[in-house]
Amino acid sequence: MAALGGDGLRLLSVSRPERQPEAAALGGPGPGLCCWVSVFSCLSLACSYVGSLYVWKSELPRDHPAVIKRRFTSVLVVSSLSPLCVLLWRELTGIQPGTSLLTLMGFRLEGIFPAALLPLLLTMILFLGPLMQLSMDCPCDLADGLKVVLAPRSWARCLTDMRWLRNQVIAPLTEELVFRACMLPMLAPCTGLGPAVFTCPLFFGVAHFHHIFEQLRFRQSSVGSIFLSAAFQFSYTAVFGAYTAFLFIRTGHLIGPVLCHSFCNYMGFPAVCAALEHPQRRPLLAGYALGVGLFLLLLQPLTDPKLYGSLPLCVLLERAGDSEAPLCS
Repeated sequence: MAALGGDGLRLLSVSRPERQPEAAALGGPGPGLCCWVSVFSCLSLACSYVGSLYVWKSELPRDHPAVIKRRFTSVLVVSSLSPLCVLLWRELTGIQPGTSLLTLMGFRLEGIFPAALLPLLLTMILFLGPLMQLSMDCPCDLADGLKVVLAPRSWARCLTDMRWLRNQVIAPLTEELVFRACMLPMLAPCTGLGPAVFTCPLFFGVAHFHHIFEQLRFRQSSVGSIFLSAAFQFSYTAVFGAYTAFLFIRTGHLIGPVLCHSFCNYMGFPAVCAALEHPQRRPLLAGYALGVGLFLLLLQPLTDPKLYGSLPLCVLLERAGDSEAPLCS
């Protein structure tokens, strides 16, 4: 049995022809070509997504409302067309997932409520320390804060704020659609689920390097600081991408990664240095440690596939002859 690394898709069978995978039975291309098609498709999606941000020529910075509105248009067009890339990949490789394309991409109703709530709860537990820090530094009490959050006027103000819409709605939705829902189904049959969790975020991390050009263009900092910041951003976006890829595989839904992405965009990177200098440093650092500990403890139980029904990517690999993918149980 020839396999493509790890728990990857076994495309050729010699000793057990009765379990010949679907792609080989359909007379698709060889395993090497399948992987090249998958990688090229993912690279094309990443380049198209980033390229769509620069089709508009402007001398204005990226946070200007006019620039954001134009980028909304182009990135929504690319994201809407991205499922066609998965469809083309399926035709070129001959791989039949055994389910609809939308289901494979995480658009399904089965288990949708736990898929929306539990990953978000898990992520909020991880951010227990930063949430405590935010609460300590907030001038208003909990009751006043809830009134502000639940007030229709506050939501109306947010919906007219282009930066809020970009960070909390458009970016999480389009990035998770392109970099998770479209890329993971194409990578998983080639690399296997485990390696795909760490391969897929590389496209996501590299896609964020485009910020370098804007920072250099507007001289927002020194060249060394800009490249150091870009390397740091690549690192944490790749780690975050691996986390949401894990959530996508384990739940079989897109909604969880999108909500977690929106929440993390709101929270930003944890201000650990500020926590070390905070007047209430000890309880705050205890909150950081408790959040990380509880997150690691609850990661497996709260993403147990039994909570979410059948997992489309696991079904895809089972039809290909790989019934022992560790992330599927």
